Amino acid sequence: MASGHVGPLEQERVMKILIVLTSHDELGDTGRRTGFWLEELAAPYYRFKESGAQIVLASPQGGQPPLDPKSNEPQFQTDLTRRFEADPEATGALAHTVRLDAVPAHGFDAVFYSGGHGPLWDLAEDPVSARLIETTLRSGRPVALVCHAPGVLRHVVNEDGSPLVSGKRVTGFTNSEEEAVQLTDVVPFLVEDELVKLGGAYSRAGDWEPYVQRDGLLITGQNPASSAPAADALVALLNEGGV
Repeated sequence: MASGHVGPLEQERVMKILIVLTSHDELGDTGRRTGFWLEELAAPYYRFKESGAQIVLASPQGGQPPLDPKSNEPQFQTDLTRRFEADPEATGALAHTVRLDAVPAHGFDAVFYSGGHGPLWDLAEDPVSARLIETTLRSGRPVALVCHAPGVLRHVVNEDGSPLVSGKRVTGFTNSEEEAVQLTDVVPFLVEDELVKLGGAYSRAGDWEPYVQRDGLLITGQNPASSAPAADALVALLNEGGV
């Protein structure tokens, strides 16, 4: 009788997904602002909510992360970005992100990194972020990163000290996409070049086309259009393995 009662309780356990955002708002020395890309938060946020997951947002400094103002221009808005901006629960969570160094290392079933140019300056060099990714993957839980966020993997290592991405199938914002937005000489490094340099088996689709790679517990997406597919891949991975 007791065992019949435990089963449903176990089945009702809610998945917890951490979304990590940048706290960096300066686009090099251009005098322009950067931050996270809105679609790369909004699309995963609603994919995860629709899957029944509990979502926590975090950033290196906590509080309100900077939004890349370009990502909220009319040509880059989507139904989901508009939904997010009109959603008090979502905007409230965004205004009060948890500090990344206060996030419990084993507190989540999966971690998702949203892109935008900001992560290339802060999260890519953040040892707290690197440890979070290493701990998550080594404990058998998945990590997904989209657009510029795969650049955050540059200092993440395997237990033997080798680069995490070495030999792994990965993707991320392409050199030609960076050239198209005229920021090749502004960013601290190019995501495609960095993943290749680290030994990643990098591949890509055409510029701005959705494209996702999965290698074991690591999921990477190429660009903003890859945000929803990367989130879907993460949810599918959680569901298929009961991770």
